Amino acid sequence: MGQKVHPHGFRLGIIYDWESKWFAERDYTNRLHQDLELRRFVLSELPDASISHVEIDRNANLVTVTVHTAKPGIVIGRGGAKVEELRNNLEHFSGGRVRVNIQEIRTPELDAYLLARSVADQLERRVAFRRAIKQAVQRTMQRGALGVRITVAGRLGGTEMSRRETETSGQVPRHTLRADIDYGLAEAHTTFGRIGVKAWIYKGLILPERPSERRAMEEEVPEPAPAPKPQLEAVLAEPAPAAGPAHTAITMEQQEAVQRQSREGGA
Repeated sequence: MGQKVHPHGFRLGIIYDWESKWFAERDYTNRLHQDLELRRFVLSELPDASISHVEIDRNANLVTVTVHTAKPGIVIGRGGAKVEELRNNLEHFSGGRVRVNIQEIRTPELDAYLLARSVADQLERRVAFRRAIKQAVQRTMQRGALGVRITVAGRLGGTEMSRRETETSGQVPRHTLRADIDYGLAEAHTTFGRIGVKAWIYKGLILPERPSERRAMEEEVPEPAPAPKPQLEAVLAEPAPAAGPAHTAITMEQQEAVQRQSREGGA
């Protein structure tokens, strides 16, 4: 397809949520640029902390910044000194109260930005680009991904003319809305110029809950609990029903003989 769409923006409101959660009518532009500055500052202050993305949630007088990182110890620092310094700097940027939350990424191999960043770091250290992207794809597939796609573009290997190389493994359905596809973009600053690295990681399907199903679940009345079954001892303790008079079957000839005897006796 010639028209490229960002995989996260393509699925916003369907399976993904916004990274900035606030509403503004008049000062929307100022808050938007402030969010960009906050994210840029966090990434520049902690370049070695493997930060994937930063979420910002604004309330009336409080800004909550959630940092998703694979190395929370570097962000927190000894005794929490690093995170306290980061919070003070963010308060200086925003001009209000800021709360910083640290969210750990347990499997950084399944994070697309961290994957692209690791490939870019290898390219900066003059590692062969084919080897770097093949090893990155193998590591991600071993961690349980259903599909990986990595594309590098630029003056690969220091050649005069730039080109594009792609390594793919598994399936990456980029046009499926319910597909959980993580996307990351990083740049390698080499002596020949910049080399762009894009990474797609397919983790499976997410089936969004339909509004009709949600209403049906809310309106559904719970069924009454079934009555407890009587215990075996209680059944055995009940008295047996009284036996009625015994009945004996007789033939038609015997019935006629009894009727004759009764008539003769009455005569």
